[in-house]
Amino acid sequence: MGYGLAVPDTETAPQPGPTPSEGAGPRPVPGQEPWLQWVAALGVIVAGILTIRPMGVSGRGLLVTVLFVVNCAALLARRLPEAKVPPRLALIWLTLGIFAAAALIGAGSGGTTYLFAFFVSGHIGYRLDTRQALTLALFCGLLCAAVLRLRIGPGHEALPWVLGLVTGVPVVIGIVNRSRHRAVRAALSAAESAERAARAEARTAVLTERGRIARDVHDVLAHSLAGINMQLELADALLDTGDLDKVREANDKAHSMVKESLKQAQWTVHALREDALPLLETLTAMLASSGHRDALTVTGTVRELPARTAQNLLRIAQESLTNAARYAPGGEVRVELAFAAASTTLTIRNRPADRPVTAGAGSGMGLIGMRERVALLGGTITAGPVVEGPDLGGWQVEAVIPT
Repeated sequence: MGYGLAVPDTETAPQPGPTPSEGAGPRPVPGQEPWLQWVAALGVIVAGILTIRPMGVSGRGLLVTVLFVVNCAALLARRLPEAKVPPRLALIWLTLGIFAAAALIGAGSGGTTYLFAFFVSGHIGYRLDTRQALTLALFCGLLCAAVLRLRIGPGHEALPWVLGLVTGVPVVIGIVNRSRHRAVRAALSAAESAERAARAEARTAVLTERGRIARDVHDVLAHSLAGINMQLELADALLDTGDLDKVREANDKAHSMVKESLKQAQWTVHALREDALPLLETLTAMLASSGHRDALTVTGTVRELPARTAQNLLRIAQESLTNAARYAPGGEVRVELAFAAASTTLTIRNRPADRPVTAGAGSGMGLIGMRERVALLGGTITAGPVVEGPDLGGWQVEAVIPT
C-alpha cells in the first residue's frame, strides 16, 4: 500500500483593496493644516508691504525692496516638503534667511521688518535637529541684536536692540511643533501598519479556512466514493460469473456505503461549524461502517478532547481507513487510541491485502492533508510500511497530538 505525494496547487490569496492611506498622499497632521500656514505667511507679507519703508526702485528703497523679496521667498520656502529638501540645503537656506532678515531690520525704517526674523527662527526649530536649531537661533538673535545695537542702518531708530535679541526665541515653538508632528506621524504610521497587519491576518485566516474545508471535503469524498466504487466494480465483475447472491451482497454493501456517506456529510457539516464530535463513538461507528468491528483499542485514562483535536483525529482515521480499503482490500485493520498525560496518540495499522488490488491512482492529497491537520495541532505524524511483526508488509499511520 502507498500514498501519492503530489503537491497541491498553491492557492492565491485574494488581492486586498487599497488601504485608506494608500494612493492619497500623506495625511495632514493635526495642527499643521496647509491653509493655516499659508494664511500666516501671506499675513506677514501683506503687513510688510503696508508698513515697511522705504520701498522703491532706486537707492535705499531698492535695497529694502530686494531684501523684502528675498525674505518673502525664504518665508514661502517653508512650504517645501521635508523629503524634497536635503538637510544640508535646508541649513544653507535658513542661514541665508537669517542674514536677509537681519539685513532687512537694519535697512528698513521701522514697520514689521522684525517679523521675518521671528518666522525664520520658528521654522529653524521645525526643520532642523535640536542642536543645529538652537545654535542657529542663537546666531539669529545675536545678529539681529548686533544690527540694532551697533546702529547698522536706520532700523535702530525705531526698534530696541533687545527685540533683535529675542528673535531667536520662536525656535522653541518650532522644536515643539516638530516633536508633535513626528509623534503624530509615528502614530499614523503605526495605525496604518496595524491595519495592514490585520488585513494580512484576515487573508491568512481565509486561506487557512479554505484549506480546512478542502481537506474535509476531500476526506468525505475519498472515503465514500472510493468504497462505493470498489463495491460497484466487484458487482460488475461478479455479473460475469453468474453468482447473483454475491452480486446482491456487493450491491447491498454499496447501498449501505451510500447511507454511510450521508452520515459522513453530516459529520463534515458539524466539523465545519466547529461542533464537538464524540471521538470514541464516532470512531467506533466509522470502523463498523468500514467492516472492521471490534478493531478499536483504547488505552490510558479516557478524557474529553477539544473539538478541533477530535475532529482532526477523526479525519486522519477516516483517510487511513480509506487508503487501507483502497490499497489493502481484505487486510485486517487495527486502531489504537492511547491517552497519555501529555499527549493523545492515534495509530492505524493494516495488514497486507488478501485479494488483488484494483484501486486506481489516488489524488495524492491524503497524506498531505493529514500532515497539515497534525501541524495545525502542533503534533507529529509518521506514515510508512510495517517492517516487522505479524503485520509485516502492511502500513501504519501514527499521529501524536500534545494535550
